[in-house]
Amino acid sequence: MSDDPVVLSAPLIIEYPFSRTTGPVIGAFLTGLREKVLLGIKGSDGTVIVPPTEYDSFTGDDLTELVEVGPGGEVLTWAWVREPMAKHPLSHPFAWALVKPDGADVGFLQVVDAGSPEAMATGMRVRPRWAAEREGSIHDLACWEPDV
Repeated sequence: MSDDPVVLSAPLIIEYPFSRTTGPVIGAFLTGLREKVLLGIKGSDGTVIVPPTEYDSFTGDDLTELVEVGPGGEVLTWAWVREPMAKHPLSHPFAWALVKPDGADVGFLQVVDAGSPEAMATGMRVRPRWAAEREGSIHDLACWEPDV
């Protein structure tokens, strides 16, 4: 008998063999983006939330009433990016902004391609710039731009 212990081994492959569907709310939102339409959802108190959520964050109730918002919007607050990083959505300077689409009661974080920080202002009007090729993803809304 050998003094060396016997080591048993076996290959291990970790897989996640399932896929997740987007569901009726997020699926409708993404389909809307593909068609150049912004959708929000009415909360239990009547406020319009963008992007839409499946549940009311205050009551936990299911939300189902989708509403069209936009196409324009308003910048609620913003921060300028002077030197974009490789993973940023634009390769030139831009603003991260909280954009509230017309008809919505809340804003969501988006990119505004304004050209310079002097062209940005809280309260300014913006419009969406759609990707040339759209496939039903958040990237279909390429960014927002000043509505001049």
